[in-house]
Formats: sequence, C-alpha cells, structure tokens
Amino acid sequence: MKFRLTPVAAALTTLFAIPSIASAQDAPATAPQVNESAPAKADAVQTENVTNLPTVKVVGERDRTGYTPDKATIGGRVPTEIRDIPQTVNIVNRAVLDAQNATSLTDALRNVPGITMTSGEGGQIGDNVNLRGFTARTDIYLDGVRDRGQYKRDTFALESVEVLKGPSSLFFGRGSTGGVINQVSKTPTREELTQVSASLGTDDYYRTTVDVNRPLSDTSAVRVALMWQDVSSTRDVVENKDWGVAPSLRVALSKQTDLTLSGLVLHNRDTPDYGIPFSFGKPSKVSSSTFYGDTDDFFNQDTYVGKLALDHRFNSSLKLRNQFQASQTNLAARPTPYRVCTAAFNKPAGTCPVSPIGTPVDQITVQSDRRDREITDTSVFNQTDLVADFSTGSLKHTLIGGVEIGRDMTKNQGYTWSARVLDNLGTFEPNASPAGLTRTRAATHTEGTADTLGIYINETLTITPEWKVVAGLRRDSFDANAKTITNATGVAVRLKRDDDELSYRGGVIYQPDRKQSYYVSYGTSFNPSAEAVTLSAAQSLVEPETTRSYEAGAKFDLIDGDLSVSSALFRVEKNNARTTDPVTNLVSVEGNTQVQGFELGMVGRITSKWQIIAGYTYLDSELVKSKDRVAATTDPTVDTSSSANPPPPMMSIQGNELANTPKSSGSLWTTYSFLTAWEIGGGAYYVGDRYITTSNLTSVNSYWRVDGTLAYRQPKYDVQLNIQNVLDKDYYDAVVASEGGRATPGRGRTAIITGTYRF
Repeated sequence: MKFRLTPVAAALTTLFAIPSIASAQDAPATAPQVNESAPAKADAVQTENVTNLPTVKVVGERDRTGYTPDKATIGGRVPTEIRDIPQTVNIVNRAVLDAQNATSLTDALRNVPGITMTSGEGGQIGDNVNLRGFTARTDIYLDGVRDRGQYKRDTFALESVEVLKGPSSLFFGRGSTGGVINQVSKTPTREELTQVSASLGTDDYYRTTVDVNRPLSDTSAVRVALMWQDVSSTRDVVENKDWGVAPSLRVALSKQTDLTLSGLVLHNRDTPDYGIPFSFGKPSKVSSSTFYGDTDDFFNQDTYVGKLALDHRFNSSLKLRNQFQASQTNLAARPTPYRVCTAAFNKPAGTCPVSPIGTPVDQITVQSDRRDREITDTSVFNQTDLVADFSTGSLKHTLIGGVEIGRDMTKNQGYTWSARVLDNLGTFEPNASPAGLTRTRAATHTEGTADTLGIYINETLTITPEWKVVAGLRRDSFDANAKTITNATGVAVRLKRDDDELSYRGGVIYQPDRKQSYYVSYGTSFNPSAEAVTLSAAQSLVEPETTRSYEAGAKFDLIDGDLSVSSALFRVEKNNARTTDPVTNLVSVEGNTQVQGFELGMVGRITSKWQIIAGYTYLDSELVKSKDRVAATTDPTVDTSSSANPPPPMMSIQGNELANTPKSSGSLWTTYSFLTAWEIGGGAYYVGDRYITTSNLTSVNSYWRVDGTLAYRQPKYDVQLNIQNVLDKDYYDAVVASEGGRATPGRGRTAIITGTYRF
C-alpha cells in the first residue's frame, strides 16, 4: 500500500502554520500572565460544587449558544483540558445539538468526520457505528461507563457527545479499536431552569422536550428531562413513536462528599427499516421512498438505565469517584426484509427466479425473509477512580488509578414463519403480512454472559511548563460463557472463553504557551471473540485481536481560547484480525488490517457573532493479509447451491479496502448572529464512496447533504427553523452486507420549526 506523505505533510504544514501566524498576529507586545490555577468556566463550577447551591433564580444568563468545548471527560476519566489529551478529541456540545435540531446520537455524530453508520440485524437495531474504519458498536459509553445495550439513543438528556479517536483500552477496556463515544448527561446544577421545546415539521414530524432543574436547598438539586415524539419519514411506512424520561438528583452528604442518583427510560415503538436491497453490486435503482417490508412490521424497545455516583474529596489533591450503573434493554422486533433472489438466497431452492446481470428493475423478483426475534441485554458495572495531584521536587504529577468490575448478559430467541412471499422489485408496494402465515419459535435460543475485571493506572507528568509525559497501563480479565439451549428438552451446548490482556498508552506533549500544544502518542487495544457477549464454536478457540496506534498532532487555542484548531496524522494496525476459512468455516487470527490517514478540525467562535464546527478525515484502509474467500459467481443465473454445479472459485481479497470506510469524509456547520436577535446558518456533510464488504464487489456512492437554519433568539424564548437536506438529495445513510446487501436512504428534505420557552 502506498501512503501519499507529500500531500499529507503539505496539509499539516499549512494547518500548523496558519494558527502559528494567527497566534503571532494576535499576541500583544507584552504577553499577559496566565493564571493556570484559575477556576474553570461557570458551568463546570456548577456541576462540581453542588455543596454551595444558591437559592437565587437565574434565567437566561448563561451562554447557551457557544460551540467552544471546555474540558473533556473522555480522555482521562476526569475533566481534562483537551490540549492535555494526546489523541484526537471531538466534542459536539448542547449548543451545536440545539442549533442543528440534532435529536439522535446519529445526528450528533454527523459532526465527527471518520464516522459512518451501519445497519443492524433486524433493521437498524440501535446505533451501529464505524469509527476510523472499525466497528464501535460496543464502544459507546454513558458518563464514562460502558453503555452496551443495542438501542436507539436520543439527545434529549445529553449535555454533549464526546469522541476519543484511536485505540483506548487503557481507560475503557475491551474494544475501542477506532476509538470510543461518550455521552455526557445533563446533571443537576445550581441554576433554576424550566425549558419547554415543541417541534413541528413536514411529513408528520411532532416532537416535544422538557428540561426542569430545581435547587432543593443549598446542598441539593434535582433535574428531570422529558421527551415525546411521533415522527414519520420521507420513507413510506417508516415512523418512530417514542418517549423518554431522565431524572437525576444530586445531594451533598458533606462538604467533601456528593451523591448523584440518575436514571434513563426510553420507550420506542418504531418501524424497522431494512432499506433498499442491492442488485448487481449497487443499491437497486428504485424510488428512495419505497419501503421494502410489511406495513405491520414492528420494532418495540424498552431501555432502562440506573446510576449512582459518589464523589469524595479527601483534600484538594486527592479525590475518589465511584460509579455504579445497571441497565437493561428489551427488544421485540419483527422486520420483513425483501431481497433480490440469488442462487444463495433461494428458499425453497429454485422457487425464486434469479435475474441475470442487467435485468431491468421491473423484471427482478424479490423474496421476503422475515427476521423475528426477542432480545434482552443486561449490564451491571462498577467503576472506581482515584485521582491524586502532587509534586516531587519540580515535577508535578496527576496520577489516576481505577478498577472496573462488570457483567454483561444477553438472551436471544428467534422465530420462524411458514412461508416466504415473492414480489416485484420495481413495482413493490408494502402491504400487511399475508393471512395464514404461521409463527413458530425457533428450536433453540442462546444465552451469554461476560465478566469483566479491569485495573489500570495512568500518570500525567509535568516536567516543565512546556513538557508533559502521559503514560498508562491496564490489565483486563474478560471471561465469557455462552450456551445454545434446545427449547424442547432444555439441553444446552456450552462454550467458554477466558482472556487476559495488557493495554498501554504513552504520549509526549509539548506546549510552548497556552495557545499551542503538540503531541505524539502510542496506544493499544484488544477485541476478544465474545466482545458483543456472543460466542460461536468457531470463535471459542480464537485469541483476541490486538491493535496498536501511532498518532502525531497539534492543537491550537486561538482568539483568547474561543476557537480551537487541531490536526493529526495517525496509523492504526490490527495485526491478528479474525478471518474465516471459506471452506472449513473455522475462525483464526491470521488477518492483518490497517488504516492510516490524517484529520483536521476546527470548533468555536471566529468572531463574537460567527461560530463554526468543522472537520475532515482522510482514511487509507487496507486488508493487508487475509485468507482467500469464495468468489461471487460471474453468472447470477447459475444455482451454486446445487450439487450438480461446481463451487465458485476462490478469490484473494488481500489489498482490498475495509468495509464501510470511505477515504474522505467531512462536515461543516456555521452560524452568524445579526440584528441583535437573529441567527442564520447552515452546513454540509460529505461521505465518500464506500464498499460494504471487504470483497469490494458491492458499494454505495458518495454523497453531500446540505442543511440550513434561521433562528430568532431572546433571553426567555427562541423560534428556530431547520431545513434538513435542503437540496433533497438521495443518499444512503447506513449500509450493511447481510441479506445480499442493503442500504438505508437518508431523510429527504424536511422543514422543522421549533419553539423554545424558558421560565
């Protein structure tokens, strides 16, 4: 593989030079003295010092519109300045979410380049994310604690979304190959607030949210966030009927100890969208509004999360935090995907006509393949962190040690149906399920558990005001058990896999002043076979995948810290990726993949009236080593499932690009305030061409999406218009290889008007 260093070096040189020039131009003749011990911004003080809650009512005084991030909790388990984290960090805060009317985690992550979405089994079950070319489905966190449930996440109870890129098993344990995503919850503060928002949009879009915060005394506060929505789509049939509630209570038990209790309940009654089936290597050329499923398909999901956090300050230099979190997601789904008939997908054999390459869409037959299942995912985790700040001579130390204990559990029961339905791809119209179909519980169901024990230590050593060193080590024990149970007899086939792994992170940071920070870093991660708490016989004997990452970058704080600019070069190597033998179906760790590239970012205020959040990522991915795979037959009319026909030839996929990893992706969102109370803005999102499998035989094209906004803002109320997909472009938001390949179209042009009142 060739990696073009010259353009990358040129881009980085340019990016490094511009902030340096701006820094020199902005600098006064005599540089002001910086008080590094000064307290953080007001909001940070509010959340950290509930012991001094005031009783004064405050309305409309805080800056609700600033895009500039303050600190991140994702890079060090505790609030840490972004300049002190030797990895790429992207933060999408509440102001950005509100300006864009970003109501889901997927919407929020559009602002983070290098992320693409995949569909899940059974339609888009939950948030399925690719980060820097690697799946991050199990690398989503809620306030620093693993949030493994495969559910659809809403932003109504979030203050921000943080993304830490690159292998991060030091702080987060298993997974985190491409990075991790952390949701930061709204918490009780000392500001009295009641905020109600209502949205009305085209295509039957209705949504309302409520956010109430009340100090109960000088030492306690309560907050409740609520959400309800009934949202249809520019896609036929598809609709989401959801509600959620997120209560939280914070109490100062003493001057040194705070207790926070919080919860989250999400109730989804949605239509599972399998998207558009592929034909001949591309999404079928049909209307993007056509829903390929049955009108009575359903996706019912209930999510419950409960959390207890205890913060204790022994003194100004020693702090302890313990977080206990329990969660459960219950899912009942009955999707009915229709896919183009092929030799491999022809049930019963020969009943579904296979169309030769080039057949017009109105002559292509599709066959239903109902996926009916009930899934319960349960997790219980306890995370304890001890933070010590101290000095030895001229050296300053920040030492963080932690212990994570957790158990994940899953149950999965599938169902089968008595018949399959044939239809026409080009003239398909969704209808209710045909009468007379019989639903039967599958003969077996699966159960799995995984126990986690992780112990880590990390130090940030300040050698001089300009130089810092970050180094850490973590030991994980991950023990998984799985069983397949025959429903009629109760007999279980059991599998077990125990893994113990070390993870590392190290970095050197050079900060000549408060405006500049340069770093190099190295980190590792590991992915056990049972990472998603499922385990097959083929995987039970396979060692974990291991990954290492190299990154060099720069971060600049300009315009008195109002504008942050960053750049990074990186390389991620997975040297023993799991690969499946196409003949024996056995799994081994003989693969080798890598992704390398560069990233540019900017967020904050350019002027007091002009704000921006923007980023670009280039990913050069390659399957460096892998077993040969079975090639797709060149004649789709040949039924290779018949013993009368020889098996298709083997093909080498070595050197191919990774699935769902576009070379280029980027986003830009900007707003400008004028005439005191008005704000206008918009943005564009770009995702390049991407393959949906490592065979590189099926793909979706690149797309641009353009959004716009116009708002009128007052201290007590806002009125805001958002137009999503202004140009009404057809594009594919999520892709997946199963069922012969399918792609879910993004939402067409949608206008949403939102009124918000604060009192």
